[in-house]
Amino acid sequence: MSRPMEAELSGQNPSTQPPGSPEPSGAAEPPGDDHRPHRKGARIADIRRYGQPPGLKDRRNEEHWAGRLYMRDLSPFFGWIALRLGFSPNQLTYLMMLSGVLAGVAVSLPADPLWTALAGAFLIQVYLLLDCVDGEVARYLRQTSVAGVFLDRIGHYLSEVSLLAGLGFMAQGGWENGGWVELGLLAALGAALIKAETDNVVVARAKSGLPADPTGGDRALRPRSTGIALARQAASMLRFHRIIGAVELSLLILAAAVIDTLTGADDPVAVRVLMAAVAAVAVLQTLLHLVSILASRRLK
Repeated sequence: MSRPMEAELSGQNPSTQPPGSPEPSGAAEPPGDDHRPHRKGARIADIRRYGQPPGLKDRRNEEHWAGRLYMRDLSPFFGWIALRLGFSPNQLTYLMMLSGVLAGVAVSLPADPLWTALAGAFLIQVYLLLDCVDGEVARYLRQTSVAGVFLDRIGHYLSEVSLLAGLGFMAQGGWENGGWVELGLLAALGAALIKAETDNVVVARAKSGLPADPTGGDRALRPRSTGIALARQAASMLRFHRIIGAVELSLLILAAAVIDTLTGADDPVAVRVLMAAVAAVAVLQTLLHLVSILASRRLK
């Protein structure tokens, strides 16, 4: 979940409203009724009020289902700890990035797959938690920034790429070169390209002097071709693309490791089936996502 500017959450245009930062550059005066306590005097209720403004959980393309389901309920408690300990938002984002990368490293370890998968799933939950906390702390301290959003996006890239590469090593059975490792790297490349395609829509619009988001809301996201629109809708309903997301993938890796442990197979059959499925989805989704963007109004 990215760290949006205060303007985005309040419905203002971020191109005309500076982020709410206490720094002289782009600083915004707090509203007259904003009497939030100092960071060390903050209460859980204060963090929920100022760190989770209305509309935060409703962001369609930014808020993960796990955030809405449970993590946003837990994150203010850890945000309270982070404020007390003096962490800055960017420091929390760096920790988020580290936990995501370590999840992939843990999964790749040549050890008992059940324990490595469990470690990977746990680290991804830490990654998700920090992904919530960094933004909440930034909003509470009024330190939202373009750099914070950038670091957040890089963290998402790193976590998915690391986890997919780690799955390739797990399917291979150790730290050695082989077809399964190459398949993991292919899936990692696909995941990175999908995110790059999405981000480059904003880049292309900015370079053309257009606002970041096209007018028309959800209608602008839909392909103009009826056939492509129906295919996109079907893919969205099936949600098969979610299996390359860090949270979902970590849970699937754990499930596959449990199956292999219960069956007692010499080779990680379930993990390899998952690896093949993930690679196929990553390649297919890379192509479909590109076609969907080109066929929509997002580049108009």
